[in-house]
Amino acid sequence: MRWLMRLPRLARSVGLFRTSDDTDAPKDLRSNLGRRIFSLPTLLSLGVAGAFIFFIASGIDLDWSDTLQNVSEMKAWPYVIALVLYYSSFLFRGYRWKILARSAAKKTDPEGTTISLPSILRFSQLIIMGWFVNTIAWLRLGDAYRAWAFSDDSKGGFSWGLGTLLAERALDMATVALLLVISVLAATATTDNAALQYLLIAAAGMATGLVGLLAAMRLFGMRLAVLLPGKLQRIYRGVHQGTLGSIELRQLPLLTLLSVIGWGLEAGRLYFVIDALGLTLSLPMVMIVALGHALLSTVPTPGGIGAVETGMTGLLILSMPKSDAASVAVLDRSITLLSVMVFGGAIFLLNGIVQGRQARKRATL
Repeated sequence: MRWLMRLPRLARSVGLFRTSDDTDAPKDLRSNLGRRIFSLPTLLSLGVAGAFIFFIASGIDLDWSDTLQNVSEMKAWPYVIALVLYYSSFLFRGYRWKILARSAAKKTDPEGTTISLPSILRFSQLIIMGWFVNTIAWLRLGDAYRAWAFSDDSKGGFSWGLGTLLAERALDMATVALLLVISVLAATATTDNAALQYLLIAAAGMATGLVGLLAAMRLFGMRLAVLLPGKLQRIYRGVHQGTLGSIELRQLPLLTLLSVIGWGLEAGRLYFVIDALGLTLSLPMVMIVALGHALLSTVPTPGGIGAVETGMTGLLILSMPKSDAASVAVLDRSITLLSVMVFGGAIFLLNGIVQGRQARKRATL
């Protein structure tokens, strides 16, 4: 429980708690977060997480020489296809987020502010930047950064932007649970595996929790909000409007389709990573491992480090030798972790440069 006590201090260190107005926060957050990203504590935290992976891997008796040899002999073109599929998924996620935000914007007028939604490409960039921050910061602070950056672009307020992210998360977890049900049923049609059933239970629990939260917000949220102090009431009202205003029944088929495509591209990434190593895995297991990766990445270490690698390896061991399973996990994480650090970091820094120039230009007018 000690990390819970440190959460407020950690959040303040990247600018999550401010006394200024909501719309001014992104400038402070961007500056403070940029300093924190390249700080010694962040590098040390990555080192600790890496050591954790090593000790877990040692516990399952991996042959590192075979693992590294498999990776060194990978085929280039399947790996490139996996990389392309992975980054293509951000476009579909960006399109889905824009639909959610557009629905919320039609029902919301935060303090008389006109909400201006960015392009689909910009939504996709915001998602990549948020994922980048998650790879180098604890407690998934990238989600908070993404909401703040979106509020800076849209002028809709941080709490409203955070509400649209909450709706996106609920839709994601519902889709993951649905796909896992189908995949686990297909994978266990010929064999009974308790590990897959536990994964299904975890996904169903998270999806049920988020959907239950949305139901509670709709039924009791505004009634309970009147009991909060004025400032907290305004914050909750923004979250409430952003979350529930995002979800329109007539948009659900399109939103579900985009979610399925996004997760299908994630599974495609893993399929071609496995192909690049000259290995094979059944399609249901490919989907299960890809979705398991998504669930494990919610662990509040930087990028889910430690949980994702060991969890993926454990799932893959059900269908292939240990060294092959570790090879797949290592190569896949070169895309979902290392490439996000490189490409997401580049977008993050370029975005900071552009925003700084625009700020200086406005100051001279």
